[in-house]
Amino acid sequence: MNAVGSVRAWVVAVVVVCAVPAAAAQGTAPTTAPAPVVAQPPEPPKDPLGRDSPRGTLLGFMTAARRGNLEAAALYLDTKLRGQSTLDLARQLYVVLDTRLPARLNLVSDRPEGSLANPLKPDQDVIGTIATESAPLDVILARVTRNGAGSIWLFSRATLDAIPPIFDEVNLVPAESYLPRVLTVPRIAGIRLFQWLILFLALPLLYRVLGPIGVAAAPLRAAWRRRRGLPAKPAALLSGAIRLLLIAAAVRWSASHVDLPLLERQFWSAMARMFVSVAVVWLGLLLNAYGEEHFRRRLKTAAGFGDVTAMLRLARRTADAVVVVIGFAIVLRYFNVDPTAALAGLGIGGIAIALSAQKTLENVIGGFSITFDKAVRIGDFVKLADTWGTVDSIGLRSTRIRTLDRTLLSVPNGQIANVTIETVSARDKFRFNHFVSLGYETSAAQVRTIVAAIQTRLLRHTLADDSSIRAQLVRLGPWSIDVEVFAYIFARDWPHFLEVQEELLLDVMDIIERTGARIAVPAQRLSFAGRDDDPAAADRIAAVRAALREPDPRPESV
Repeated sequence: MNAVGSVRAWVVAVVVVCAVPAAAAQGTAPTTAPAPVVAQPPEPPKDPLGRDSPRGTLLGFMTAARRGNLEAAALYLDTKLRGQSTLDLARQLYVVLDTRLPARLNLVSDRPEGSLANPLKPDQDVIGTIATESAPLDVILARVTRNGAGSIWLFSRATLDAIPPIFDEVNLVPAESYLPRVLTVPRIAGIRLFQWLILFLALPLLYRVLGPIGVAAAPLRAAWRRRRGLPAKPAALLSGAIRLLLIAAAVRWSASHVDLPLLERQFWSAMARMFVSVAVVWLGLLLNAYGEEHFRRRLKTAAGFGDVTAMLRLARRTADAVVVVIGFAIVLRYFNVDPTAALAGLGIGGIAIALSAQKTLENVIGGFSITFDKAVRIGDFVKLADTWGTVDSIGLRSTRIRTLDRTLLSVPNGQIANVTIETVSARDKFRFNHFVSLGYETSAAQVRTIVAAIQTRLLRHTLADDSSIRAQLVRLGPWSIDVEVFAYIFARDWPHFLEVQEELLLDVMDIIERTGARIAVPAQRLSFAGRDDDPAAADRIAAVRAALREPDPRPESV
């Protein structure tokens, strides 16, 4: 019992010793504290006048001043003036900006921190440069901090100090002084009515008027084409793309010389940019059409085949789509719309389409490879794997071959691009190679005469390649003496070669007949051995000859 009790006490002690450190560790283990909640800084209050960004300050000031609310417009100025002086300064600033500020409102930053164009002056933003008689003036907005309003953007004091002298320089011709009020007072989307009439009536009329300029310039174009050796073309109207470029230039010039408000100048600047973008895209499409026609003429005349219309049309449509997408992206960029997401979407969509139409694209690309690499042409007689036939047409997806059985075989272009093609009709010479078998009764002198005569005949033929002519004894076969005749023949095509080959073979037969020899044919000769006085052997020979239907040459016994 004492021993058992001692063992039990020892076990309990061990358990206690092991449990104490674990309990101590558990008791001293740090508890996982919840992650501290980071207090988000309070969002700065929105300025009720929209002065949170440079663009908001500019548009808010112009809107308030255009409506005649000079008290509200004065709140956009960082000036120490008060009372009527502030209102006069606001009116002068509005007139200067409305007439002189470049119409590039889309380039003014709409971010609260500004454009940060000058890292050394992060609290200043240049929204435009005004041309003056002395020196250009940068219109600067400064970010200031006002109690209760936070950080706002105001017209800087340096800019405001230079406004009164520039106001005295404004002397543009106001358009409303020459137009009735019915055209200048009504506004649609902030644009006066007569501006919309110019856009939808005057400019289309100007577009039509500019057309006959092309007819007037026809003699100059005809002289230029004659000098370059090009065929003459009938007189045509001026290209629409050129007319749009001329209209865009006229719009830009008029907007800079006529007293128009900033909003209307921005409107016409956007219209001019649209006209230029459309004209450039139009010129790109015309260039693609010219390229298609040029390559079609070149392939027809130089390559000798014209069945590339479908492929050239596909290439042109692809190029047209690229030109239109680029033009659309440029217009979006001008209006501060980032086209990156749209282009990325087009890229993902293109990948999806490419994966789903992998075989079709493979065949189309194979068609382009066949056409422009000139692997095969329409009318070629080709050997494709085990198929012989004439190429009937080459399309975008497949090539059609007219087989020897007069069936039409369609082969995918991708398959043709990956296999070995033998163009039989493209050979420059035809091989004339035959073996003449002479009988063994032909003497050596006769063989020499035949070989020399055949070689002389080939040398005298006008269509035989002299460097390739060969006629010589090559072997003594099991049943004939073989003479090889070899030469390359110049012929237009396969039927012409067959005619020449027939002529030469008949001449070879004539040569053999004149020498007294003959052409050997496969034959077997049986020799029977035995004595004539052996009745059994004679009976066997007679039986064999009877089987071979050969008469017995021995005389019958009497």
